Amino acid sequence: MKQVWKPGTLVYPLPAVIVSCGTMEESNLITIAWTGTVCTNPAMLYISVRPERHSYGIIMREMEFTVNLTTAAMARATDFCGVRSGRDCDKWKETGLTPVPGVGCRCPSIAESPISIECRVKSVTALGSHDMIIAEVVDVLADERYIDPETGRFCLEKAGLMAYSHGAYHALGDYLGHFGFSVKKKK
Repeated sequence: MKQVWKPGTLVYPLPAVIVSCGTMEESNLITIAWTGTVCTNPAMLYISVRPERHSYGIIMREMEFTVNLTTAAMARATDFCGVRSGRDCDKWKETGLTPVPGVGCRCPSIAESPISIECRVKSVTALGSHDMIIAEVVDVLADERYIDPETGRFCLEKAGLMAYSHGAYHALGDYLGHFGFSVKKKK
């Protein structure tokens, strides 16, 4: 039997990403768990941000940002960037994360992130507590450490990705099967 609860946002787990915004001269980091893919072609994603957040103003001014996937090794930095404001501190300095100049955007990416997704804002929709920012992917920067030299395959599963679930961070890891394994014909 299931209990009936009031409406809430219990779609978990979610990726816990750090969004970098601004320019190399003036940038900020913000942890976002409300993010995801919205379109394949053109490649588009969304982030949801509270308008009162410091990074929101930076994103609206620059109209671009970078989504940086996080790893278990980045757990402390990820949490810090979500609970401290860039109005009060330099999150790059406080977390020890390394800014890298953007390729297709002016905002930096995070060197420690296995994947950095450079984005340009396409639309902003006010939804209530958060605004949903839909963006087109400009570039994807993949850490070469996770590229198999023999096959060229990007092995993201080796990066030790992290997820956010109902107030807690978790390391991902156990392989359960690949897309389509449930209908694959047996040899």
